[in-house]
Amino acid sequence: MRRETIIAGGLRLRPFEESDIPWVYEVSLDPLVQKFVQIPVPYRRPDAAFFVREMAVAGWDAGTRAEFVVVDGETRLGRVGFGLDGAGAAQVGYWMDPAARGRGVATEALRALCGWGFDTLGLGLIEWRAEVGNHASRRVAEKAGFRVEAILRGRLVHRGVRVDAWVGSMLPAELPTRPG
Repeated sequence: MRRETIIAGGLRLRPFEESDIPWVYEVSLDPLVQKFVQIPVPYRRPDAAFFVREMAVAGWDAGTRAEFVVVDGETRLGRVGFGLDGAGAAQVGYWMDPAARGRGVATEALRALCGWGFDTLGLGLIEWRAEVGNHASRRVAEKAGFRVEAILRGRLVHRGVRVDAWVGSMLPAELPTRPG
């Protein structure tokens, strides 16, 4: 799959690069990322290198993932991405650098990603899941246009424990247009 860059207002969503490894490492030490994202704990630099090289970059090459760094100028703000099922659907994931939270960055980036997924990849469905209690992720998903559909009991495994998950979805016709 060809790597692309998405322009979203003042934001740019670009594919991951080797130079992003130190930043991924730093953000992954954040307590909220560690609480809600399924990452190794303790998190080490080789874990960040694995994510960038083997998941983000190799995922593009294999056509199984489309991972983006959200940037404003040269400042990295967060990550948004798709896991692609090969049958016209994707599961979305995102996290933000602590310095970028509460500014609408995640919502704007998620909307842009979903628009690209529907228009460029021809997706027919995008799914969002989060551990019940991750209210920030749910707010972002709802503001971006996802419909929260259910609580799936024991659907996620987090730190070796089954936890309930909120699940939502978006169809192409449900993507909100950018405000004014």
